[in-house]
Amino acid sequence: MDNKEIIKASLKNCLTETKFNGLGEFKKGKVRDTYIQQDKLILITTDRQSAFDRILASVPFKGQVLNQVSAFWFEQTKDIIGNQIIEVPDPNVTVAKKCKVFPVEVVVRGYLTGSTDTSAWTAYKNGERLFCGNILPEGMKKNQKFAEPIITPTTKSDEHDEKISAQEIVEKGLVAKEKWSTITKAALAIFKRGQEIAAKNGLILVDTKYEFGEDENGNILLIDEVHTPDSSRYWIAKTYEDKIAKGEEPENIDKEFLRLWFVKNCDPYKDKVLPEAPAELVIELSSRYIQLYEMITGKQFIFPDVNTPVAERIIKNLTKYKI
Repeated sequence: MDNKEIIKASLKNCLTETKFNGLGEFKKGKVRDTYIQQDKLILITTDRQSAFDRILASVPFKGQVLNQVSAFWFEQTKDIIGNQIIEVPDPNVTVAKKCKVFPVEVVVRGYLTGSTDTSAWTAYKNGERLFCGNILPEGMKKNQKFAEPIITPTTKSDEHDEKISAQEIVEKGLVAKEKWSTITKAALAIFKRGQEIAAKNGLILVDTKYEFGEDENGNILLIDEVHTPDSSRYWIAKTYEDKIAKGEEPENIDKEFLRLWFVKNCDPYKDKVLPEAPAELVIELSSRYIQLYEMITGKQFIFPDVNTPVAERIIKNLTKYKI
């Protein structure tokens, strides 16, 4: 079977809910479920596809792609700064050291882009030249590369992340000055490493977000996820210059088409019940996630046994972590 046939055969074998017993305190996120133990976290990345603060669909192998892309980048950057990873016992699961999380997301931008209200481009076209403490030069165009990547932090919030500058982070006591210096130095080095590896694999790492934490010994660690398709923007390198010269948007491999289908067929913000996403769109989205995995890592995606329920496989692989 080719990839799309395997995906089609797996539409009913997605990991949508976990609710496993004996793994610790349960916390459900938009995409990832977390089980909290005394000194460690069990992070299970599901196949839930979220947007508009709703779950739109379950996408086969999405959780595996996100988890394994992160595992790849944690391994590729561990010489720059340590991370919280203990083990990856299953394609969808990471066991991680419990950390005290710094209350700031470290957003690194290599290009002036974006379309949301909080994006750098939106602020720039509205005349803003001081962006999260960074002075942006006059005369830049959308999707243009910065001379050097910039850090544009945001506060972490369940409702709405707020832009903040390095000076404000220190003044408000969110992160001590010397620790913030360590974090920003590491973030820029990780981003540089990411751009170098992405370039070798035909991609441009445009921007991303990092989270950092502190272990019981005061060591600052890279945590959460790294350079995944959900936390980062990637463009196709070989067509970038031509697209920019023509005034077009850079080519990417994204999930926007699924969002647009829901906007066209319902009101995803107000309707209590959403229509079911067409199978062909879900298959296409899964295929794109797998393509991104292979381009980002330079490795072939390994399909698990599609006849074994994902949840059953995970429970078996987490036996030694039951408490």
